[in-house]
Amino acid sequence: MGNDADRPAGIQRSSLLTRRLLAPNAGPMTLDGTNSYLIAAPRSESVVVVDPGPIDDAHLAALAGAGSIDLVLITHHHADHTAASERFARLTGARVRAFDPAFCVDSRPLTDGELIEAGGTRIRVIATPGHTADSVSFQLPADGPGGSVLTGDTILGRGTSIIAHPDGTLDGYLRSLSTLQALGPATVLPAHGPVLPDLGAVCAAYLAHRHQRLGEVRRALAELGPDATVAMVTDRVYAHTDASVRFAAEASVHAQLAYLRAAKPAPGT
Repeated sequence: MGNDADRPAGIQRSSLLTRRLLAPNAGPMTLDGTNSYLIAAPRSESVVVVDPGPIDDAHLAALAGAGSIDLVLITHHHADHTAASERFARLTGARVRAFDPAFCVDSRPLTDGELIEAGGTRIRVIATPGHTADSVSFQLPADGPGGSVLTGDTILGRGTSIIAHPDGTLDGYLRSLSTLQALGPATVLPAHGPVLPDLGAVCAAYLAHRHQRLGEVRRALAELGPDATVAMVTDRVYAHTDASVRFAAEASVHAQLAYLRAAKPAPGT
């Protein structure tokens, strides 16, 4: 559970309609930890929680004490987002909805394009597969100028997301980035790292980074041969990657090789 020094500072305002609470699960893959979000209009009696996070009693108690929780939304199935879902549902009596039915509690799965009315506002569900097959983002059109989008792990507050191949695919991820880019300069509310001001600009940078990496993988294949292994390409393209996240680099290389070997054109090229 961690000691008091490990506890997050508390619930903080992240946008007009959202607040966030940082879970005490910092690490190489989670950055500072997982951001759990609370969605509610200023005079709303109900609150929506997005990604209750890991099992941590103090974290869950703080979320539960933030208002009348009747709905929990999940961005994707990874444990740092969902491990506490069932416990939190029992604690609050809230329904849990996710794209994957296996992670729903007393409710039906989310659907792409669905408009949810909860927390005194409207929440649009956007399927954004790529990081995982079940990744979704949540758009809040009324959340200030340009609105906001809770991006889960599809867009991070700093650095770039991995493609969790074979669950995730690069083809899907590139298409999801293009989908999000079309939403323009919305505020980015990521599941890890700080809030960012311009979704369109971030997506453009992410797409440029992915195409740069694809170029590096192509050059590695040209030098190593078309049958080069994931490990061989990772050694060449991610030579300076820390050993603690080597598995993530290999997953990304696997996804890139699968993409290139399928010979599918990249969106926007």
